[in-house]
Amino acid sequence: MPKPEVLPLRKVRALADDPSALDALHLDLQRRADATPEAWITRAPRASIHSSLTSAQARRERGQELPLYGVPFAVKDNIDVAGYPTTAACPAFSYTPARSSPVVDRLIEAGAIFMGKTNLDQFATGLSGVRSPYGVCRNPFDPRFISGGSSSGSAFVVATGLACFSLGTDTAGSGRVPAALNDIVGLKPTRGVLSIRGVVPACRSLDCVSIFASCVGDLAELFSLCASYDALDPFSRQAPTPVPSPTAPRIGVVGPSQLETFGDADAATLYQGAVERFRRLGASTVTIDLSAFRETARLLYHGPWLAERLEAAGELLRTRPEAVLPVFRSVVQEAHTRTALDAFRGQYRLAELRRATEAEWAQMDYLLLPTTPTTWTIAELEQDPIELNTRLGYYTNFVNLLDLTGIALPAGFRSDGLPLGVTLLGQAFSDRQLLEWGERFSAVP
Repeated sequence: MPKPEVLPLRKVRALADDPSALDALHLDLQRRADATPEAWITRAPRASIHSSLTSAQARRERGQELPLYGVPFAVKDNIDVAGYPTTAACPAFSYTPARSSPVVDRLIEAGAIFMGKTNLDQFATGLSGVRSPYGVCRNPFDPRFISGGSSSGSAFVVATGLACFSLGTDTAGSGRVPAALNDIVGLKPTRGVLSIRGVVPACRSLDCVSIFASCVGDLAELFSLCASYDALDPFSRQAPTPVPSPTAPRIGVVGPSQLETFGDADAATLYQGAVERFRRLGASTVTIDLSAFRETARLLYHGPWLAERLEAAGELLRTRPEAVLPVFRSVVQEAHTRTALDAFRGQYRLAELRRATEAEWAQMDYLLLPTTPTTWTIAELEQDPIELNTRLGYYTNFVNLLDLTGIALPAGFRSDGLPLGVTLLGQAFSDRQLLEWGERFSAVP
């Protein structure tokens, strides 16, 4: 299949002084979206989009600064948008909020135009994009393959140019895995830097709102617009004053003995190519021990954090178990066996593992890893939904538990034409540094 055409901010901004051209762009996007119903759960009506454009134009003519004037965006359907159902990909759970998430409000205030709510793995539990009663969102490069999840629809609409950017969420890797498999960029910010108010929780103590875009420059601008302390969100955090990026960073890499690609030779080659690109930028590399990171990853679904996933869906599971997908029930069924003592023990073990990773961080400024070890077909995920989904999170599941931040970057294409990516990770509040180095990386052939 030909490479899909993306829609960067600059293309929309070129139409800012021609309202009719801007309106025509949005009409074309709506027509094209009609052909991809599996990417969406709820679409904004054409009349609503036209009204939003007219309102934004009037505000601009009154002299308001609208940095996202006329820019189309989409929202994962576990994030509230006022007046539109929030389903978390479970029709029985659906409710219609009166207020939007603060992150959505900030984007609309900046002039962005809401296009619709996107498909996801049910209750944001999964990394494959095949766990939804609203259909499977297929990979835009080869429809036999997965688009990645849980933010499958949000990544797809950016990759195919149906939106300039989109919002997702990231608890286990859902802001990074779909970016890699759709050849776009994704930011999993430091926990609490973007408000999670108005987000259906997966694991509330770990959840992040993520951002997908077609290029790092757009991603950096969107992060600046979205990042804001929210006093009404108990998990919101005040970001410290940013510190300059190191001019010659030490980048941790995984050595051959720990590089797991499940037999995908192309994935290993693409990862090594990304390492070399950072070296050409002046970075030094150091091979680190991934063991403590990997053990931390196993805590997410095999530790007490599994019980936290019952917050949103627990009552529905108890009273109407048939209303949720069997695969979701199978994932969370062990949650009922977790005790308060298990939760404390999990925290103790996490503290020990965090201390173990500090020895690795003493050697590096950033950590560069494959975003996914490889990819799989939809048929393969349907046949083995638990194990293959777990493998997708091989390099992602530990990140929020260890309070890290990360930017997912395209790394190139396999011999079969499917994209894969890498993720540059940093410690909490290094978001702007990662965006800076991500932009440099993207500029190097």
